[in-house]
Amino acid sequence: MSATAVHSLWTTVGGVTSAAPDEKFTAPVIEYTQLTPVLIVIGVAVIGVLVEAFVPRRARYHTQVFLTVVALVAAFAAVVGLAAGGYGTTKAHIAAMGAIAVDGPALFLQGVILLTSLVAVFTFAERRLDPESHGNRVDSFAAQAASVPGSDSEKAAVKAGFTTTEVFPLVLFSVAGMLVFPAANDLLTLFVALEVFSLPLYLLCAVARRKRLMSQESAVKYFLLGAFSSAFLLFGIALLYGYAGSVSYAQIATVVDGSIQKIDPALADTMGNDALLLIGGAMILTGLLFKVGAVPFHMWTPDVYQGAPTPVTGFMAAATKVAAFGALLRLLYVVLPGLTWDLRPVMWGVAIVTMVGGAVVAITQTDIKRLLAYSSIAHAGFILAGVIAATPEGISSVLFYLGTYSFVTVGAFAVVTLVRDAGGEATHLSKWAGLGRRSPLVAAVFAVFLLAFAGIPLTSGFSGKFAVFKAAADGGAGGLVVVGVISSAIAAFFYIRVIVLMFFSEPKADGPTVAVPSPLTMTTIAIGVAVTVVLGVAPQYFLDLAGQAGTFVR
Repeated sequence: MSATAVHSLWTTVGGVTSAAPDEKFTAPVIEYTQLTPVLIVIGVAVIGVLVEAFVPRRARYHTQVFLTVVALVAAFAAVVGLAAGGYGTTKAHIAAMGAIAVDGPALFLQGVILLTSLVAVFTFAERRLDPESHGNRVDSFAAQAASVPGSDSEKAAVKAGFTTTEVFPLVLFSVAGMLVFPAANDLLTLFVALEVFSLPLYLLCAVARRKRLMSQESAVKYFLLGAFSSAFLLFGIALLYGYAGSVSYAQIATVVDGSIQKIDPALADTMGNDALLLIGGAMILTGLLFKVGAVPFHMWTPDVYQGAPTPVTGFMAAATKVAAFGALLRLLYVVLPGLTWDLRPVMWGVAIVTMVGGAVVAITQTDIKRLLAYSSIAHAGFILAGVIAATPEGISSVLFYLGTYSFVTVGAFAVVTLVRDAGGEATHLSKWAGLGRRSPLVAAVFAVFLLAFAGIPLTSGFSGKFAVFKAAADGGAGGLVVVGVISSAIAAFFYIRVIVLMFFSEPKADGPTVAVPSPLTMTTIAIGVAVTVVLGVAPQYFLDLAGQAGTFVR
């Protein structure tokens, strides 16, 4: 049999008829202008990798910091440009052949992620907190990440003044994934974005300069549990594809609510199989709830927050939550609105155990980073109350809460980097006793962040919680609001306990000192305080902004 005949047979058996000679391949239509924020960040991340290869070692730090800041500012300007051009409201549409949604929630969350990342990057670049090593200024990251902790090669790298400047391109790659994650409009794009932002985070958790073994342990835990969550997500995608015959959000939504016009005969059997839909939807939710840090998928949070370098913890705690909640909102409101009543009891249960579990377990913590980790778990529960509301106010309240929470978190972890003893950061709570006497300004700033976490009036935390609980109550979830208020009261106890410890305890003679940071960390903390106070005293403009951005394109 000739080769031509074999080819013809193969294409026919596969159900594909050979294209006619005059038919041309049609190239995909990509709206590059509307994807500018993501393209800028990825482009500069690639340049950052080349900088590591070709720029002399002594010039890398300044080059990378400059490139990273320029990339994040330019990408934010692009987001503002798109919003001003009406792409968040009247011109909202699906771009990149159905892969990416350009709409209000996507642009709002991308703006928050970029601003939060910019503020967090200043703490990455901080080099004045640790004493100089062999005449060289050092940052929070290992001199040579590949060398074994305590080995001769590590000592040689420290002596030579090496620094891990690769953290900057890694941050940019992670940010690029986070920008796509809440805007993804099909399940494969969602999965690729998840991996793009998770893999750099696994690496960043492992490169602490001090307590390196603890840092590496946290990275391994995060990686292993992250792999489990990715597997759940992927299995869920496979089941939903089997159910609907498509990975596109719009296509799945039409099959779920029964409005599909034309049914493919090959899928006629599976489309009526609700088991595929329910199990697939639940598995995808599991993958997203892991990233959010909701109970019972929170096991990684305290260990990773404690072991990772503190600048990385601040970045991860703020930006990852924003991206993950954005993706969760889009999944529930665009793909599975037909399943609202099926998923509601499960989401109620998750929200309740997350709020109560995070608040109660936080009381027992003796390490400030672990305390903030359990605090972040409780906050995930509060935000879930807004997600469950299933109303436009629910969406806008969640967007506003994510904006307020992210700046408070980055600011709080920036303060944690300043309190130091001979072993580096002094994170044990007993070391913070009397901090208000020793360094009143730092203690006062940290107290502002703690009061915001507790949701005390005139802070952004109160505005955010009020918006979320009001939306939940209006959406018929009054029981959740009651549990949320009780959990907030429990949480307020341990925040205020830290404030009392700082201001009303005697400082110990061998207590830690407060390092004087460079203008970089000062800027991070100042922006955190400013946002916390402004959004607490006059939140209306930003609530309106979140309200305008609260409509998903379908």
